[in-house]
Amino acid sequence: MSRVPFYLKERLEEVRRRVLFETYEAQKLPRWERITFTWLVLFSFWIVISGNLSLENIFAGALSSLIISSFMYDMLTDDIRASGHLIEKIIYIALFLVPQYLFIMIFRLLESNFRVAKHAILLDINPGIVKIRSDLHSDTGLTILANSITLTPGTLTIDVDKKLGEAYLYVHWLNVETLDREKAGYKIKGDIEEWLKKIFW
Repeated sequence: MSRVPFYLKERLEEVRRRVLFETYEAQKLPRWERITFTWLVLFSFWIVISGNLSLENIFAGALSSLIISSFMYDMLTDDIRASGHLIEKIIYIALFLVPQYLFIMIFRLLESNFRVAKHAILLDINPGIVKIRSDLHSDTGLTILANSITLTPGTLTIDVDKKLGEAYLYVHWLNVETLDREKAGYKIKGDIEEWLKKIFW
């Protein structure tokens, strides 16, 4: 039997992996934007923690934050999606996306608490572990999604299975309403994933 089909399949898989990797790399912020974003976050943190607004303290904080940012920028900004101007992005995240996320989480927490209380009183639970697909591929985005699911009562993220091009979450669900992966994913994730996709790739 010829090995040509196997060779072609391996080559196609290799090309697919390379295209996906290049696609993800193209979605990342440019290097100078990552350094600037990291510097702003670290410098803000320095000001809040030190509580000292003297000129020497501000200068020391700005300089040390810049030095750290020039080496460590990938740790904080590697997963942020590249779109628009940096200042526009920072304002958009701080003034619109963070309050929107907090509103979504508060609503989901209240809704989940009432639902879990109802199941506890009526004893009509149907626990199980479901596997749901995520459109997020970055580590930070998946981590925030998994933690957001775990924060809402009735669901607990057990594991994340991430490969290049696809990511799945294993979630313990207090009351499994459907075994259909897409419907279960929509019920468990809600609007959280759509919100995260605005920031993370």
